[in-house]
Amino acid sequence: MGISLAHKETNMHDVIIAGGGLAGLGLSIQLARAGYRVALFEKESYPYHKVCGEYVSLESWNFLEELGLPLSDWNLPVIRSLLMSAPNGRSLEHELPLGGFGISRYRLDTALADIARSSGVQLHEATRVTDICLERDVFRVNTSKGTFTARVACGAYGKRSNLDVRWKRAFIRKRSTRLNNYVGVKYHVRANWPADLIALHHFPNGYCGISKIEDDQYCLCYMTTAANLQACGNSIAEMEATILRRNPYLNELFASVTSLYQQPVTIAQISFEKKTQVENHVLMIGDAAGMIPPLAGNGMSMALHGSKIAFGCIDDFLKGETARYQLEQEWIDRWNRQFGRRMWMGRFLQGLFGTVWRTNLLLTSLRPFPRLVSFLIRQTHGQPF
Repeated sequence: MGISLAHKETNMHDVIIAGGGLAGLGLSIQLARAGYRVALFEKESYPYHKVCGEYVSLESWNFLEELGLPLSDWNLPVIRSLLMSAPNGRSLEHELPLGGFGISRYRLDTALADIARSSGVQLHEATRVTDICLERDVFRVNTSKGTFTARVACGAYGKRSNLDVRWKRAFIRKRSTRLNNYVGVKYHVRANWPADLIALHHFPNGYCGISKIEDDQYCLCYMTTAANLQACGNSIAEMEATILRRNPYLNELFASVTSLYQQPVTIAQISFEKKTQVENHVLMIGDAAGMIPPLAGNGMSMALHGSKIAFGCIDDFLKGETARYQLEQEWIDRWNRQFGRRMWMGRFLQGLFGTVWRTNLLLTSLRPFPRLVSFLIRQTHGQPF
């Protein structure tokens, strides 16, 4: 059990976390339960929707239940098989080596936020972090609600933030390439689709997934290049009609589903470039440390697993067992040991499926080799933690 050494001033904490997604919430719960004074800042207010495929690898199941989520009582769909199709309609169906389950971020993040509050986390919603700076071994964190201080600061704010721009992180400064200028679009829909099957349908310069979540809803989410959207006059409806629906599977899917949103949830400027795991002495966790392409299907579990690893590193530091430079190096080393190969494989697969002719050829070539398909899937996933 950790012992908080934070000053009793209201704004002084052991750990401050910028970002209340899976990585930030998971880390905050573990730290608070260990006896540390934790503040978490989230720019949105729960509950809210966010762009995400909403498929969670079963490697995270036990960890989420340990955090306090009653997953076994929620009757969530367990997903066992993957269907992939190329732009020309050629398809490949394969059993997932481990499998996963479907749940919306609307429900998952909100439930974790409730657990964080009940665990003693000071959760500040609708609050934007504007800067984090280490001064004399104490972090000064500027927010829209004032200035706070902490012994450790973590960035768990997702794919891209105002902090990334302020700090001029390397991936922000790179010119537009195939790795760093994507857009994401998500709907919740009603669909006639098997509960145990996740699909990944490719179209020119992108791919679209569908899988079941809670309450007989389905998550339909796709990612494509900003160039595709620009070529359609920045009209999502036009892009879906003229580009996505070239794939016969997607043509049938978009004709048959009923959207539960008036407008889709969107995000822009997604980057898969390499990122640093420590920036200005701030520990980066989840997508802020590096984003695996969604076609790998494992970003949510990586965020959760990363929070568990980060907790161990931070706990050692706050107990006085390691110095700050050791904390930072240990986090970098452990993150790379656990996720480095997966990130490389994710970028590799993103490249393989990068063009229409390559995707058509690849899926046709993989069909006779189910063991190779299983191998590729395993390279982007881990073991239960």
